[in-house]
Amino acid sequence: MRAAPHRTAPHREESAAQREGSGGGSGWRSTVRGRCRSWCRTGTSSAPTSTILACARQLYREREFSSMVLELNASDDRGIDIVRGPILSFASTRTIFKKGFKLVILDEADAMTQDAQNALRRVIEKFTENTRFCLICNYLSKIIPALQSRCTRFRFGPLTPELMVPRLQHVIQEEGVDVSEDGMKALVTLSSGDMRRALNILQSTSMAFGKVTEENVYTCTGHPLKADIANILDWMLNQKFSTAYRKIMELKTLKGLALQDILTEIHLFVHRVDFPPSVRIQLLIKMADIEYRLAAGTSEKVQLSSLIAAFQVTRDLIVAEA
Repeated sequence: MRAAPHRTAPHREESAAQREGSGGGSGWRSTVRGRCRSWCRTGTSSAPTSTILACARQLYREREFSSMVLELNASDDRGIDIVRGPILSFASTRTIFKKGFKLVILDEADAMTQDAQNALRRVIEKFTENTRFCLICNYLSKIIPALQSRCTRFRFGPLTPELMVPRLQHVIQEEGVDVSEDGMKALVTLSSGDMRRALNILQSTSMAFGKVTEENVYTCTGHPLKADIANILDWMLNQKFSTAYRKIMELKTLKGLALQDILTEIHLFVHRVDFPPSVRIQLLIKMADIEYRLAAGTSEKVQLSSLIAAFQVTRDLIVAEA
């Protein structure tokens, strides 16, 4: 029964404290014989939560699930009172006529306060024979080292397109959604490996436009189209400064584009254009400075002028080198 979580996790890291407590053995069983027997799962999507809930469904029967599993998510209080109250009460009691350990699932544990995490550490140490703890977080650095050293870490990376496309096709078939081939590629690209985000974009685009195409997906999410980025890049390199500025401002106003999104997409195009290495380096440095100033809250109009100027200087350098 204890080996079930290992089958669902893609990667595991053991802390030094756990390796010492495992008695020098290898594998999952030697790890859970350590002193705290807890898990810490990190990821950017709903995969860690879905995985541990699936494991819990395998460990416990339906009628005993509510009495053996305590799940707390982001909507619950994250102060020290939640640790001293529901968590302590649940972990300190045993269920009559039922074998095995209880399971406490803390979703978004990185939102817990420092005092709450310190209190949780003491609860984990005290009730390790009765209860297992699963901490799910997006930012491992926000979990105190004392908790990290008492847990086995599992990291959940983004899903690959090969894993996402079959599931998306299943949902599309069941829901009867009209999706084009380029629309499917846009869903996979914009979701960045997050299945939940892909499904949300699919639903939003289908409700807004009826048919899911590349243009509709980009319009629904507010991302600039690849064709628009290509036009912007062409204007900045081949048009006069005033003409390029006017056309880009008109496009931004017409489609409601943010300069930050335009800058991110242009960055990808810069690596595909055949610039001399020295020119590319200078251009990327200028773009990085513009992105930094945008993050500081500066005017988009001023930074757009700076971006166009950087590309105009790049054009002149290429001409001079030729």
